[in-house]
Amino acid sequence: MMWQTLGAQTLELGWDFYASVLLFVLLVALAVPVWAAIGSATIVMLVMSGALPLSLVGEKLFSGIDAFALTAVPLFILTGDVLVRTGLSRKFLDVAEALTCWAKGGFGSATVLVCGMFAAISGSDAAGAAAVGRMTIDRLVESGYPRPYACALVAAGACTGILIPPSIAYIIIGLVLGVAVSTLFLAALIPGLLILLAILITNIVMNRLNLWEGGGMMTAAEWRANLWRTIKSGWYAFLVPGIIFYGIFSGRLTPTEAGAVAVVVTIAIGFILGTLKLSDFPAMLVSSAKVNGVILPIIAFSIPLAEALAIIGVPQGFVGALTSVSTNEYVLIGMMVLILIIAGCVMETTPNIVILAPILYPLAQEIEMNQIQFCIMMITALGVGFITPPLGLNLFVVSGITGESILKIAYRAIPFVFFMLIVTLMIAYIPAFSTSLLPDVYR
Repeated sequence: MMWQTLGAQTLELGWDFYASVLLFVLLVALAVPVWAAIGSATIVMLVMSGALPLSLVGEKLFSGIDAFALTAVPLFILTGDVLVRTGLSRKFLDVAEALTCWAKGGFGSATVLVCGMFAAISGSDAAGAAAVGRMTIDRLVESGYPRPYACALVAAGACTGILIPPSIAYIIIGLVLGVAVSTLFLAALIPGLLILLAILITNIVMNRLNLWEGGGMMTAAEWRANLWRTIKSGWYAFLVPGIIFYGIFSGRLTPTEAGAVAVVVTIAIGFILGTLKLSDFPAMLVSSAKVNGVILPIIAFSIPLAEALAIIGVPQGFVGALTSVSTNEYVLIGMMVLILIIAGCVMETTPNIVILAPILYPLAQEIEMNQIQFCIMMITALGVGFITPPLGLNLFVVSGITGESILKIAYRAIPFVFFMLIVTLMIAYIPAFSTSLLPDVYR
């Protein structure tokens, strides 16, 4: 009876919605770019439903991305590219290794930490997976880790790219739901670090159980001396995340301004060190433009889609469908987390946010979930989806740079998924993890 009620409720959405969904799935399966699939599905929905005049689509495409906050997206992407080309990312790895070399499994822990450091600058999980993977996977194998596990470790650590602020994902969901990006960055700090800690602990446990990596033979004095030497030789690399964090969290800089300053400082350091030349700029700018060229069209085409969905009543229908299954808020939150993890498995962050946030947020309002908590829960659950077997995006990225079998990497990723899921459920059910750093007005 419960599932019959659910089916009856969802059928009320109309064939315009189902035809659009079918077209979108078909185009994605045929490897059509996601922005084109979204645009085509939107046009079909508008034609069949008459929700909006087609003459307004062009206007909506441009007005939707005419937002100052979105300027931060290409800036953070460019900062990550400059970081890799100047070699500053290797300084992060050196410091992370110096911090953890005293313990068994030290380089595995260093890999997780450098993923977090890279996440604090680039804001992109795929970029972090590729950059950190190229630096660490071979060394992880030399340290004793099986190659599939080394790949899974990097894929899991790279999930923090969208979870630790500043994050492109939080910029986009802030734009979609009308939440201040700086507020989301502050709220995401504890959840992002908890996910990083969960990955770190998982690796330590797995290493102890399997005795993959030794180490831990350094005395306290030797460790302090080595750490000081490493920091002294690469302190300038930490100017970039320092500027971003201080500027945003002190309120002196908006995320966009912090991104601009970070680009300038990173380029200046590269010129001073001689690791960056003018001849590097064309390739660097083209690389950043390609990534940015994937994100912005998706956002642009999703704005009219979101309006059409709202007009034909999809969010209300979705709320009615799920509440017909259960009205218990804990069950509904669990269902939202499941939907988001599955979505994170099969599609990138940006389309997931712009499509699912307007649909799921009314359900969160129905159960009186804090808006900030909903945003953090959504991004965290999508992040878990990036390594959830067998279709997680990060699994494909790491497989692509190593040639390792996706199924082997996916199998090794299961412990990481388990512990990250525990943290995700804590965030979903306990508001304090998302709101404890915020002023009372947001709680």
